Amino acid sequence: MCGIAGCYQQADGRKLVEIMTDRIAHRGPDAAGTWDHDNDHVTAQLGHRRLSIIDLSDAADQPLSKHGLTLVYNGELYNYKELRAELTTRGVRFATRSDTEVVLEAWRSWGPEALRRFRGMFAFALLDERTGELVLARDPFGIKPLYYLPRGGGVVFASELKALLAAVGSELRIEPGALVASMLYYWVPEQRCAIAGVQKLPGGSWARFRPDGSCSLQEYWRVADVAAEAAAGPPADLGTVIEESIAAHLVSDVPVSSFLSGGLDSSIVTVLAHRADPGIEAYTITFRPEDQRLEAMPDDAIYARKVAARYGIKLHEIEISPDIVGFLPRIVDVLDEPIGDPAAINTLLMCEAARGRGVKVILSGMGADELFGGYRKHLACVMASKYQKLPAAPRAIVRSTVKRLPVSAAGHGLRYSRWAKRFLTFAELAEEPRFRRSYTLYGPDELAALVSPDLVGYVDQVVEEHSEIYHDNSLPDEVNRMCLADTRLFLPGLNLAYTDRASMATSVEVRVPFVDPVVAHAAFSFGGAAKIQRRQGKVALKQAAESWLPREIVHRPKASFSAPLRAWVRNDLQGMIRDVLVGGELAGSGIIRGEALSRLIQDEQAGREDYAKQIWQLLTLELWYRHVRSMGVAG
Repeated sequence: MCGIAGCYQQADGRKLVEIMTDRIAHRGPDAAGTWDHDNDHVTAQLGHRRLSIIDLSDAADQPLSKHGLTLVYNGELYNYKELRAELTTRGVRFATRSDTEVVLEAWRSWGPEALRRFRGMFAFALLDERTGELVLARDPFGIKPLYYLPRGGGVVFASELKALLAAVGSELRIEPGALVASMLYYWVPEQRCAIAGVQKLPGGSWARFRPDGSCSLQEYWRVADVAAEAAAGPPADLGTVIEESIAAHLVSDVPVSSFLSGGLDSSIVTVLAHRADPGIEAYTITFRPEDQRLEAMPDDAIYARKVAARYGIKLHEIEISPDIVGFLPRIVDVLDEPIGDPAAINTLLMCEAARGRGVKVILSGMGADELFGGYRKHLACVMASKYQKLPAAPRAIVRSTVKRLPVSAAGHGLRYSRWAKRFLTFAELAEEPRFRRSYTLYGPDELAALVSPDLVGYVDQVVEEHSEIYHDNSLPDEVNRMCLADTRLFLPGLNLAYTDRASMATSVEVRVPFVDPVVAHAAFSFGGAAKIQRRQGKVALKQAAESWLPREIVHRPKASFSAPLRAWVRNDLQGMIRDVLVGGELAGSGIIRGEALSRLIQDEQAGREDYAKQIWQLLTLELWYRHVRSMGVAG
């Protein structure tokens, strides 16, 4: 796992690559390298920062040049040994034991078709000296990031947005539609970028840039197509598929560890990985008791300890109690784009602690909720379909009663009150807007009332983009339509994004065995009725897990990889909310309306409404806005 950067057809390319690779040195502290190509028709510079995981020798350092092809690669191919063996039978001679060389030779042998053969996570750039063309490619789900900026007759690219800003920030400006999207979702969807002109290479695609200034973008994999194909076939042998995926994700020349929250997904990954490699250790997080009370958080560490004790896994516990006021600017810089999910802090601190113990690779259970219907919003939307069938009079009584409920009392959060209020924001909507409202921070009218009148048009755009993605499928049931939308929006836009940035900021690689094309195909081979039954989600996965885990873990209440957000907003961050947010640049410039912001804060402080997430998101957005403006980016 590494960081890559490069320039193509840029007169100042050498300088820019040096700046960019320095800015993402955290992604690869083990080695650094650059490569320069310049002739009458093509100029290109490729830069690399290496985190050594497979083939630790200097021979595997990058950029890797071989017989006219030069590659910089960020990722892991879990099936590289099988591909290497096949290429060897075709006469390829290898000089290293790395998966990097396999990527290069696979492209030489099979061209773009190689991408369909790769099982792993990756983003890479490859220059062909014979044609002078540059290729950029990204893994099917977009696990590994790749930002690019068309510039002049060529392109500048890097693993992280901050690298581009460090190099050419004074040429760029903030994209207002992405600001609006970040307020709606609390993250920026893959289809947008917070900086105008910069694009994210879509997952499952590759781009070709030519010396004449032309470029083309092609898809090689779409999860919507995979889901449709799987839904038309028989249910998969889910247990075998998951066991094989976790085993594949263990390929490494350094020790591998695991996240263990005590929930179903991380327990499956940890126990099956430990079965294959008994030396695997696990990491979990705990919180201060006073923070748990206000957040109304269950103590998930209890279950993590039970799993570890039962299977003889060494467990490291990390208490999350940062100086949040001092920590916020750091996490904002780490995350690149405005991401208002405090779970990123958990990932950063856990990876930092693991790295301090010499860990480079950690497994995560991320992706199972999206694929198998495990989020509360999935169940809530199914329940809303039934709620809509109730007569109008009982629903009116429910609305009136819930509206009067407080969300906290005597320093304790009232979880069920919060859930009830949230449920009623979407319970009577149609399917797509219901799903969107089940996890976004505002309804369209509420968001329009918060932002500047000049930005209201973007609200409609962002909502329409969600609708188009949600309806772009042929799946026959609501549960799988929600799962597919999450796999295309929520997973890459939020969970994979913050996990990559937060982990790589500490020079740690996180692997996600559920986020795998074979697992995705298996997941969509089950209809929605096999995923959500009565008040239980992830039923198909739980049934498979009963052969690996005790029922106490399989059927325990939903665990959450969260943080004591409400305690921070009510206590630690009060001064920052007043001084930085209320008196900040977003409100001062009119991007958000001061009166609407004040009402949010007053209702949260009085315990009338649960607006902690909205306030946190706006605070992190304010800090992000100031940060990128300080780098010369225009507002």
